[in-house]
Amino acid sequence: MLLVLAISMSTPALSIQTVKANVSSHIETAQATDTDWWPMFRHDLDHTGYSTSTGPATNQILWSYTTGGWVDSNPTVANGTVYVGSNDAKVYALNATTGKILWAYKTVAWSQWPAPYVMGSCPTVAGNTVYVGSGETVYALNATTGISQWSYITGGVMGSSPAVAGGAVYVGSGDMIFALNATTGSKMWNFTTRQYFWSSPAVANSIVYVGADWPDNTVYALNASTGAVVWSYETTAGVNSSPAVVNGITYIGSDNGNIFALNATTGERLWTYRTNSAVYSSPAFANGAIYVGSYDDNVYALNATTGAFMWEYATSGPVRSSPAVADGVVYVGSWDDNVYALNATTGALVWKYKTGNIVESSPAVANGVVYVGSEDDKIYAFGPASQKTNYAGPIIIAITTIVLATIAFYTIAIVRRKRKRPPDSTLASPKTT
Repeated sequence: MLLVLAISMSTPALSIQTVKANVSSHIETAQATDTDWWPMFRHDLDHTGYSTSTGPATNQILWSYTTGGWVDSNPTVANGTVYVGSNDAKVYALNATTGKILWAYKTVAWSQWPAPYVMGSCPTVAGNTVYVGSGETVYALNATTGISQWSYITGGVMGSSPAVAGGAVYVGSGDMIFALNATTGSKMWNFTTRQYFWSSPAVANSIVYVGADWPDNTVYALNASTGAVVWSYETTAGVNSSPAVVNGITYIGSDNGNIFALNATTGERLWTYRTNSAVYSSPAFANGAIYVGSYDDNVYALNATTGAFMWEYATSGPVRSSPAVADGVVYVGSWDDNVYALNATTGALVWKYKTGNIVESSPAVANGVVYVGSEDDKIYAFGPASQKTNYAGPIIIAITTIVLATIAFYTIAIVRRKRKRPPDSTLASPKTT
């Protein structure tokens, strides 16, 4: 019997190609129930920046993919696919294991901005839809094909990342926070301030938390259904950091160098910790600690209850990237071009990797792999060699199996032929007369 094996082979695409937005028949749709995906900015609606996934112990690159522009957008990972925006105005869907492109969708640049502004917005995956802001538009794309389901023009630059909760999409654009119907894209409400929203909304207990830039300088808590102000807290500088809301506390950074802990119900200040420069980075929460970067080049770990200093790690450039925490390690990028992995308890360096330019993108961790963008136009996946698809083994096994099967086939045929031969007496030479 001849054994037939079907072998599927694919390799990562390492340079950008022109890809139609509606092309994809290879995207993975199966979702393992035990996989902790990273489907939105800061992992979840609370913006904890924490994953139960394992993380890579070394800086080994699983794959990298080159886009047509710098990648400051933060990757999201869902159902085996990485979604990320690039300053080439495209949103990409890549195979999370191989880096192979599945589809790319071309957005429209903001007419009043000198460059396309995909870079500030992180895709959010809810169901089979990808929500992302680019230029002055919010897009809803089919997660499998990249086909547009709807789009909504806000009229302001999109630097905020969407949060999807209760059938609504919450996102900042220009000087407004919008609530859009997640299915149709129709506006439900908007809230206007005195300045741009670069901060991305967190949603907890039917409240939307977000910060506004200078000169508004305010952290807002808005009713998720109506947009009415529940409370507001004014700092002394712009708020470009995004909030994390955990255990009834809102954690957020400010351009005045402070990290604030505010009562999530009342807005009352519980504590502050002052760094030496602006805090654009968004806090991560894990195991009773807050992890955040600062423009003073440091990554900080603080006690989440008291704000007490735990440790700091000095990079060689401003840290605008927001930390991701998984498996006892803090992953974060820096303007010194490096991606860092730090021990979450001590701050000791586990590993680092130098990319070709600034790393402002915030890492995502899923299924044992760290994904992060760089202004060298690439998105990187760091993971163990076991994550890579090793085709040599299956090919060798397949060839060996076929050879052995062929030998066995002919051996059996020869044995059967011998069994059909007549007795030796009948094969004796005929008698002569």
